Amino acid sequence: MRVLITGATGFLGRPLVHALMERGDQRVALTRDPDRARMALPGLVYAHAWDPLAGPPPAGVFDGVDAVVNLMGESVVGRWTQRKKSAILESRETATRNLVLGMRDASGAGAALRTLVNASAVGYYGHRGEEELTEDAPPGEGFLSDVCVQWEAAASQASPSGTRVVLLRTGLVAGRDGGFLAPLSRLTRFGLGGPTGSGRQWWPWVHLDDVVGLILHALDNEAVQGPLNVCAPDPARQREVASALGRVLHRPAFAPAPTFALRLALGEFATELLNSRRALPAAALASGYAFRHTDLDAALRDIYE
Repeated sequence: MRVLITGATGFLGRPLVHALMERGDQRVALTRDPDRARMALPGLVYAHAWDPLAGPPPAGVFDGVDAVVNLMGESVVGRWTQRKKSAILESRETATRNLVLGMRDASGAGAALRTLVNASAVGYYGHRGEEELTEDAPPGEGFLSDVCVQWEAAASQASPSGTRVVLLRTGLVAGRDGGFLAPLSRLTRFGLGGPTGSGRQWWPWVHLDDVVGLILHALDNEAVQGPLNVCAPDPARQREVASALGRVLHRPAFAPAPTFALRLALGEFATELLNSRRALPAAALASGYAFRHTDLDAALRDIYE
């Protein structure tokens, strides 16, 4: 299989490229900086230059490509200024719309683009308290929910050309070199990794291995289509995540971060740490995917020990 990847040098893209290389698939990257991508990912076959906000990819980049994995997007972590929020939306909705326009042109010219696996997030569901959220749950309210709705709508425009579209509603990804553990582990090492807010909010975590595994599963299985919750079968409350990380790092994890302090430090982004999303991977399990990491403590030990 020949797979084109956007966001190939990112936290999710790097291990995906490595996994594709290990199983013998050809890897092609669309990136702003091809030289940097080649240095970071020596397993790439090709790296094409593309500014995702300037328009569709150049003609020819889809030649021979069977599937596209779209992982690009501005990080949501940090204080949400108006400029930051615009960058978060444009790097997802506008960039994906341009990508799909290029795919549709290529399909019209005879390219056999069978599959688009497109990133999204459990932020789609907004704040839902104790409600169990499978893929058929409607969107919630708030900035990230609105972004995800527009992002998924842009990706779904590939369907009329006959491309199967999979929408990865990814939870909090646990990995050593990025994801939600990067800032949380720093706080924990200083004894400040306790509950945020009430600590009762559901955090739908997932090990990086299973994110990559589910992307490969989506590429390989024609029956997988539409939304796919990318999170472990057993979500945890935030205070349980904090306690588990404290145990693995051998640090106390009981000093709480008061809600007012979070909002003062992080502004609107603090809401995302306080929101509760009890997302469940119903579609992944129904399609036969076997998670490698289902126990939170064991998953964290795998990452840090």
